[in-house]
Amino acid sequence: MTDDPSATLGQVGIWTFAFDGQPAQRVREAAAEIEELGYGALWYGEAFGRDTVGQAWLLLSATRRITVASGIANIAFREPIATAAAVRTLGEAFPGRYVVGLGGHRVDGTVHEVDGYSVPTRSSRAVATMRSYLEAMDASPAHSPLPARAPRRLLAALGPKMLALAAERTWGAHTYFVPVEHTARARRTMGPDAFLGVEQAVVLDDDLDRAREVATAHVAGYLAMARHQEANVRRLGFGDEDIVGGPSRRLVDAIVAYGDTEAIRRRVQQHLEAGADHVCLQVLTSAPGTLPRREWRELAPVLVPRPPRQSSRTERPDHWMRKTTGQPAPQTVPRVRGDATRRADP
Repeated sequence: MTDDPSATLGQVGIWTFAFDGQPAQRVREAAAEIEELGYGALWYGEAFGRDTVGQAWLLLSATRRITVASGIANIAFREPIATAAAVRTLGEAFPGRYVVGLGGHRVDGTVHEVDGYSVPTRSSRAVATMRSYLEAMDASPAHSPLPARAPRRLLAALGPKMLALAAERTWGAHTYFVPVEHTARARRTMGPDAFLGVEQAVVLDDDLDRAREVATAHVAGYLAMARHQEANVRRLGFGDEDIVGGPSRRLVDAIVAYGDTEAIRRRVQQHLEAGADHVCLQVLTSAPGTLPRREWRELAPVLVPRPPRQSSRTERPDHWMRKTTGQPAPQTVPRVRGDATRRADP
């Protein structure tokens, strides 16, 4: 593993919550396909399906090269000593392939319930809570084999204080539900050396009206249930006219890229030019919870450079793969920002 993010995660990855509703074997097959398509990283969330450790182990054991990243592991669901032990174990078992993103700190004391269960929360001051959590992880005793190099750590970060903490205490930040303007602000806040991995929601559909409906439902859902996301878009200049009564077209277009593959490629390029090191695509469809494998296949040739094929004797079965066209694989957009050598996670 190097300090260059492009060598670790590539410039484009996949982000999904859809694994939670799928049986393990289907998850294994999908993860293997994502790797064969050439994406650099596979990101997954944590809610009320599989826990973040079990999901990571399932994905890592189903693949050979791709980086697997939690986006994010909820710090309210486990004590720092448990997280530290899990991260060490995954790092030792799958050297250089696991990145842990930490989040779940709430900005208010709202109690959320799912199926009558009160969701655990750490709702004190978010930055101080996360700093203390990291310090407790670092202080946790280790009596099992250690990885040759500790897995990278990231923080879920939106506001300037959490972004600054991410740059100070970890490899960098994972941002979610953000427009390109936020990426530029995050880069300025964190400086040139910290890693910045940006989630970008996309709808691949040439019917723009239909695509916009899917995008609008996604944005409306987050505004309704995630106050920190609303606070963030307000910080970026969106007001009541964009939020109250349903998201405005302006806000939807800023958060979700929709249309054909070229529209999505342009948005990825904009994030990279604004300072992102890596963009992970969350593909939205009209059937949430299903695996968008067709869309993953269609986006790959546009966004992911394909290395020369190895001998077929070493390849995985490729029954799921898109048939090749014989055309050379397109390259990802060139990095615009300088490639300064990255420091390791402190």
